[in-house]
Amino acid sequence: MPLDTIEAILTRYSCRAFTDRMPSDEDLRIIARAAVASPSGVNRQLWRVIVVKNKELIADLEAEGMKNLAALPDLPNRGTYERILARGGKLYYNTPCLIVVPIAQAQPTGAELFDCGIVAENIALAATALGINSLICGLSGFSFAGDKRVEFKRRLGFPDGYEIGIAVLLGYAVNSGGKPHEPDVAKISYID
Repeated sequence: MPLDTIEAILTRYSCRAFTDRMPSDEDLRIIARAAVASPSGVNRQLWRVIVVKNKELIADLEAEGMKNLAALPDLPNRGTYERILARGGKLYYNTPCLIVVPIAQAQPTGAELFDCGIVAENIALAATALGINSLICGLSGFSFAGDKRVEFKRRLGFPDGYEIGIAVLLGYAVNSGGKPHEPDVAKISYID
């Protein structure tokens, strides 16, 4: 039975070690449907939802992303690369599938990023409600940061004018004991 909304929000965590077990096609359809049900500014819906189960394509995206991360010269990003290496050197953590969310630019510029975030959260919460683990992968942009950007956009069927927004990794955790971060309730304020 699916989790209720609040329980899904409070129990969801970022999974960084997936088994090779693929979520069912029915569950992936439900998650994709939840993604396109996302609200967007002025109902522009400047995003697409691409469910990727192709292991070769995922491996190619990962290899390109790691190559582009490794080539970054500045120290903060180099630290990100080193952290990924310490976690096993996998940008996509062996996920069996992912959802890529390409976006088109909005006016005012940047508004599309808010909508993209809503889509990603709908995907992650729908997955959690169905017992599927996820990771909202902000580093997925590195797969599109180099020479293979146009090739990947073609292979994934991006519409003209669309660029990578984000990817959400989906699957089942190697260890079922993952825990969400401890919410910092000190960040909440109430104004009467």
